[in-house]
Amino acid sequence: MKTILKFSYFILSLVLISCYPLKNNNKINQVKEVDFTIAFGSCNKQNLENLLWKEVKKNNPNLWIWGGDNIYSDTDDMTILKKDYETLRNQKGYLELVNDIPVMATWDDHDYGLNDGGTEFYKKDDAQQVFLDFFNVDENSPRRSQKGVYQSQIFTTEKGSIKVIVLDTRYFRTALTEDTENSKRYKPNTYGKGTVLGETQWNWLINELNNSKADFNIILSSIQILSGEHGFETWGNFPHEVDKLKKTIVNSKAKGVLLLSGDRHISEFSKTTDANLSYPIIDFTSSGLTHVYSDYSGEPNKYRIKEVVSKISFGLLKFDFDNKEIIMQMRGVNNNLQQELRQIYP
Repeated sequence: MKTILKFSYFILSLVLISCYPLKNNNKINQVKEVDFTIAFGSCNKQNLENLLWKEVKKNNPNLWIWGGDNIYSDTDDMTILKKDYETLRNQKGYLELVNDIPVMATWDDHDYGLNDGGTEFYKKDDAQQVFLDFFNVDENSPRRSQKGVYQSQIFTTEKGSIKVIVLDTRYFRTALTEDTENSKRYKPNTYGKGTVLGETQWNWLINELNNSKADFNIILSSIQILSGEHGFETWGNFPHEVDKLKKTIVNSKAKGVLLLSGDRHISEFSKTTDANLSYPIIDFTSSGLTHVYSDYSGEPNKYRIKEVVSKISFGLLKFDFDNKEIIMQMRGVNNNLQQELRQIYP
């Protein structure tokens, strides 16, 4: 009889263990399923193998967002630009990811057509139409006649909604100031000089936030917003525009605003606070998908929290409406969790 009882307890133990998976930071073992998942990334060389498409798909995202430098073309020849987009379309694993989910996108300089380019690029209107063609934007869409590729979309779940606002930091961006005194490429413009978004896009963004009823508001910029000391492209080269964005967020009273960015070939979290805002402003940088700043040895960023990741990676946003929380993750090869940040938005 004792032998039978011992055997029964052994079987019961095996059942209990199988019902409660062991914790493994490299896998997605969630007791509670999240309500919505956004994956995003930037800096994708179309001629290189992308090892991450299959890893992104493992996370079952509800939306993929391109953060810019979606291809590397750097050309004013639209035939070449179209060919490079077609190479991306055929990149192994890409279509398997995006065929069944919505895709939103902005561009950065290398898919815009001019390295570090802005409003001066003479082929920007042609490049925009090629961009819209690749992303299957209807010929009758207002985006076909709009100047710039900015857009917004609301995603509604049973528990709430998320507004995604995608900015264009190329079409209207005015001149940068070269740094001739230090080893950096650029330095901040004189305060008040120049613009990242241009008047029309600024008015649009203000309206999008002021009228948002969404539980979370995600704003994507191709270039970093908070990190501004490294001397490359950043909103920090237009310090008055950074202040304007913070003020716009505060005045709008929009809920759960989170900033996303790319461009840098590194991934990091930056955070700032405002006395008039009940939650911190976080800039989640995710870059790059096929190549990174492998020789990274450090750079200043007074807003940085946690560590810089200089391995190929993509970003994940997992939304928990019950707890008003966004779980932010950087993931890489084999879906390894590289870094995580959780933020509750009261």
